Amino acid sequence: MKLYADRAPTAIRQLLTDVLVAAWVYAWVRLGMTVFDLIQKLAVPGQKLEGAGNGLAENLNSAGDKIKGVPGVPDSVATPFTNAANAATSLANAGRDQQEIVDDLAWILSVVLVVVPVALVVLLWLPLRVRWMRRAGSAARLRNATAGRDLLALRALATQPIGRLVRLDPEIAARWRRGDSAAVEALARLELRSLGLRAWPEPAHPDADQPLHLRT
Repeated sequence: MKLYADRAPTAIRQLLTDVLVAAWVYAWVRLGMTVFDLIQKLAVPGQKLEGAGNGLAENLNSAGDKIKGVPGVPDSVATPFTNAANAATSLANAGRDQQEIVDDLAWILSVVLVVVPVALVVLLWLPLRVRWMRRAGSAARLRNATAGRDLLALRALATQPIGRLVRLDPEIAARWRRGDSAAVEALARLELRSLGLRAWPEPAHPDADQPLHLRT
């Protein structure tokens, strides 16, 4: 496959497009990472809530255990401490749940921000780029082959817009069928030029009967 065209205008346009696509993907990846970090900061209150709840529950349970260990003091005295410890544990669990929700939200939003633009590149731009690379690569090989001009001319008749073919000659197809060498060369050059590839040098003494607009 061929990465870039031979002709400078086409090659520059391709290079700029590739750079812009790479920058586009990089920008969205960076944006996704930034959004992920920003959303993760929303989990800080949940982290503090979990830490405070766990610490409070631990202290209350410890206080309740100490009260239960006092001789002559009924266990019912420690019940409020136990209930408060359970409430603190529920508070810690709420903080943990909040962190999980924030984490899920961060992942979902960041992945969507990255996947959608990258999918556009993969589905829209990349197939066109690969198609050109394959066509240009095969055309470059045909350009140097013995029967390359005939195959390039046939490809031009099959793929080039009708307007371009008519501009070469309204009878270009008929001339090609007759094996007109000037028509074959003009079609082959048209195919190469449309791909941004250089053709072979012009003949030093072209046929006088060959129309000028066919020697492209």
